[in-house]
Amino acid sequence: MYLKHIKTSILMLVAMLLVSTAVFTGTSIANQQKVIIKGSTTVLPITMKAIEAFNKINPNISISVEGSGSGNGIKAILEGNCDIANSSREMKKSEFAKARAANRKIKEIVVAYDMIVPVVHPSNPVKNLSMAQLKGIYDGKIKKWSEVGGENADIVVVSRDSSSGTYECWHEKVLKNGNVRPDSLMQASNGAVVNAVANNKRAIGYIGFGYRNPRTKTLTVNGVIPTLSNGKRGKYPISRKLYMYVDANRFSGSVKSFADFIVSAKGQQLVSEAGYIPVK
Repeated sequence: MYLKHIKTSILMLVAMLLVSTAVFTGTSIANQQKVIIKGSTTVLPITMKAIEAFNKINPNISISVEGSGSGNGIKAILEGNCDIANSSREMKKSEFAKARAANRKIKEIVVAYDMIVPVVHPSNPVKNLSMAQLKGIYDGKIKKWSEVGGENADIVVVSRDSSSGTYECWHEKVLKNGNVRPDSLMQASNGAVVNAVANNKRAIGYIGFGYRNPRTKTLTVNGVIPTLSNGKRGKYPISRKLYMYVDANRFSGSVKSFADFIVSAKGQQLVSEAGYIPVK
């Protein structure tokens, strides 16, 4: 009887804590809706800003977000493990085929435009690289900074891993679908690339436009400065769309509300504030 009384008391205490938490946050646990977002680290800054603003007007909707790469986000939406897949690349035909096989009707939403910018250590004297030079550096044909106007030092190549949409865009537009040099330092996120380049004077990497910061120096490409204006006009050579993918069979309620908010006037203003190019 004593043991049964202890178990009952513990259960009552847990229930009281849950109710207290709901009261403290101003929401009802039963009424709280959840949205799970996974995928691109490039789209992450936009998503974080949108969640903060969205929750102020929709406090009963709980949104979790994970930046694990575009490929992982798309895999999660195909397997039904998330509500929204952030992606910095277009879904592949093979992925759409998997969706159809799983009776998922994938809906594509373009949320912003982005530019991929090459970055080096702030002490590096190089200011501009052509697309041909970038290809030579990343496929290993150019090995010294002195070959592109820099110091007589080996180039350390920093790249994204293959699950990244940023990697796939770079692979297509810069490497022309060729192989990245085998000794490249592969990183799992834009932030990891920034850290790797900021801590190595001989390094070069590439990141989404919204991840630029004073710890690295952004290079021009073909003499074109990566500005929002040049991105909008299509002058900058390494540009792309940013996406959210949803399953149309589950696209309703809180999921639709958040997606609609992203493409609204307020959401597109947040895209600008995050350092990206609005669709509208």
